[in-house]
Amino acid sequence: MKSTRLFLALFLILISFSSCEKYLDVQPAYAQDAENYFNSEQDYELALIGAYDLLQASYLTQWIGEIASDNSIAGGESVTDTEGLHEIDQMNHDAVNNELRDIMRFNYAGVARCNYIMEYKDKTNFEGKEVIIGETRFLRAYYYFELVRYFGAMPLIIDKRIGAEEVTTLDRNSASEIYSQIESDLQYAVNNLPWNQPVKGRVDKGAALSLLGKVYLYQNKFGQAATVLDRVVNEGPYSLMGNFEDLWFAANEDNSETVFDVEYSNLEGGSYDCLICLEGNAAAGFNGIRQYEGPYYADGNSYNLPTAKLYNSFDPNDPRRDASVLNLDSFINLQPDPGSISYATGGGGHTGYYNNKYIKRKSELGLPDDDLTSPLNYKVIRYADVLLMAAEAHNRNGNDPQALIYVNEVRNRVGLGPLSSGGTTLTQEIWQERNYELAGEGHRFFDLVRTGQAANEIDGFVSGKHEVFPIPQVEIDLSGGNWNQNSGY
Repeated sequence: MKSTRLFLALFLILISFSSCEKYLDVQPAYAQDAENYFNSEQDYELALIGAYDLLQASYLTQWIGEIASDNSIAGGESVTDTEGLHEIDQMNHDAVNNELRDIMRFNYAGVARCNYIMEYKDKTNFEGKEVIIGETRFLRAYYYFELVRYFGAMPLIIDKRIGAEEVTTLDRNSASEIYSQIESDLQYAVNNLPWNQPVKGRVDKGAALSLLGKVYLYQNKFGQAATVLDRVVNEGPYSLMGNFEDLWFAANEDNSETVFDVEYSNLEGGSYDCLICLEGNAAAGFNGIRQYEGPYYADGNSYNLPTAKLYNSFDPNDPRRDASVLNLDSFINLQPDPGSISYATGGGGHTGYYNNKYIKRKSELGLPDDDLTSPLNYKVIRYADVLLMAAEAHNRNGNDPQALIYVNEVRNRVGLGPLSSGGTTLTQEIWQERNYELAGEGHRFFDLVRTGQAANEIDGFVSGKHEVFPIPQVEIDLSGGNWNQNSGY
């Protein structure tokens, strides 16, 4: 929890910096304190930007959600480079894991920033404040959803900041208690957010309904999930892009299929020491081809490598296969001068395949740090995901005809014939369709866990243990031993 206070302190310092030049003769730098903030609409807007900022860490879920599953291996320079990813890949991760600690501290930092706004939500009134509070509660719900998906029971802190002295008094709330708060936050967001926001990247009613539907699905509340996801389909402004491959280019972002994106830019680079400090998406560079020299792609770090199992599971006529998974040797052999193309393989593993959704392309270079600052947005929820969630919800709630309408809309976009089954057969087909459609986007591990398939699909997965990740040991130590470790770790 010290880390949440650190991030909050840094945010307040940044606010002070942004205003101290204008008011240099009035107050010194760093004079602004938390209790005397939130005196204007602008103050709330700046605090909200701070709450959005922690979404930058979403690249971690794109990595871990695939590497922990059967879709990808860790890859990279060696098995000791970003060692935490390799441990997760092998299902031998423990409580000392830098990547898992980052998941916890960044998401709790996001919660802390949201709680700071909520603590002072009634201090100043202005027109449209309910929208800002709606966005704040959506973000808090999202950060808690990430925490409960990864770690299960966690301390639930609402509408207040806490000090270091309070950490040892905090208990871990049950997953059901956390989900109840998430639902409450999202229901408020649904009721107070518009369908369209004037600034791209700011969440809206469709994002809130879609995340609420996903939250219901994770709890097997299929009827409620179907109801809210139907609203997204019937009332929302969304439609599938005509060409699946077009989704994965920066030039086509914020399109008709965008429900909830994390916006990245090429405005400022950073370093490997602080990936959260970047304004670009680090995942693309990490996923790229090591020391690549040739057309179309740019070099990267060869992490998060899709498996032959994933590539071969696709129908060869499904355009999503090659749009999602780059078969590098096949690509090279199709080029006019394949002998001029070279690349290296890292000691962390090699499959011959690369994530073709989040990858460095030469047409998207020219950034402050080409290795790290990709402008590719991270697609947290897109409309195809909504349709497939709605299909699953209706199928598992006994309405197969509606389920077929939704899943076949996704298949029709890529020229595949309709499904016609029902019952548990259709359930399995929808789950498989999710992987064809969403491969490489960070959903696979969590889908396998929530549907009870993980032990059959993931090598080394131990039922009763690996459904959640271990609480970072440093957090247990900071709690004074008040938190028990998750079972099996």
